[in-house]
Amino acid sequence: MGEAKDAEVYEEDLVDYDEEVENAVDGAAANPSVDVVKKGYVGIHSSGFRDFLLKPELLRAIQDCGFEHPSEVQHECIPQAILGMDVICQAKSGMGKTAVFVLSTLQQIDPVAGQVAALVLCHTRELAYQICNEFERFSKYLSETKVAVFYGGVHIKKHKDLLKNECPHIVVGTPGRILALARDKDLSLKNVRHFILDECDKMLDSLDMRRDVQEIFKMTPHDKQVMMFSATLSKEIRPVCKKFMQDPMEIYVDDEAKLTLHGLVQHYIKLSEAEKNRKLNDLLDALDFNQIVIFVKSVGRASELNRLLCECNFPAICIHSGMTQEERYVFSNSFPA
Repeated sequence: MGEAKDAEVYEEDLVDYDEEVENAVDGAAANPSVDVVKKGYVGIHSSGFRDFLLKPELLRAIQDCGFEHPSEVQHECIPQAILGMDVICQAKSGMGKTAVFVLSTLQQIDPVAGQVAALVLCHTRELAYQICNEFERFSKYLSETKVAVFYGGVHIKKHKDLLKNECPHIVVGTPGRILALARDKDLSLKNVRHFILDECDKMLDSLDMRRDVQEIFKMTPHDKQVMMFSATLSKEIRPVCKKFMQDPMEIYVDDEAKLTLHGLVQHYIKLSEAEKNRKLNDLLDALDFNQIVIFVKSVGRASELNRLLCECNFPAICIHSGMTQEERYVFSNSFPA
């Protein structure tokens, strides 16, 4: 009876948070000093990852990856995140958001056998797989820390066996599969201390996925760190994010100058549909490149373009939703980053 009452109180805390959110927003507006202080290029890049006082094993892995200085987002977020503060961060893809929650989570976790300490949710299988790889890359010298990824398209019994025989300390997955495992009591979330949503707007914009995320959230302890990250975070979705949090640190890189990634040159060519293939062929002949990624809008277009490129002696591979998960990973792994 007492547990049922606690669950009701917890649910009310999650749903009826609008007043606190509004007060927080009003307070921030009234007190400009709350805004994040943007530091100049020299200030940011004169510091290194060692300044964050990370575990030696993490610093060694960072060095192996060739990273010397934190990005602006990392410089702003990591010092607060490793202290357990809730974080909302919006910044362009490529600015190092993933490393923020990977490093801060690994820094804080003390692995306990059979207990899941961190849960990372994202909206696609490919992103879950990529995040798991990042955790493995940065935890290479943390031999006791285990990471596993769970998503649909793989027989659920395989995942249940993994949880039973070799329970990970960090779980990465998509909401549907994580919820199924938690409902069946194969995945215990009662020891989770770090709850992370990557590309949070994609999950919270969708009502069905938001419902799954909320149900998973309620299965975790009330006392935990919550971090949310996205490349695009509208002002409408921000209050929804805050319902999951307690007085979060907010980083919003909104202005166009900061949303432009340095070192990239962008061009576009306006063409009719009939001109596209020939122009692409001409560009591939004229440009010096090691690797190229081409995005198209449909499975049929992807398959047809792949056939044309191969006929023109451009070695190409094609990945689309019509393939099985195993086929996608075989092809993506044959295309080294």
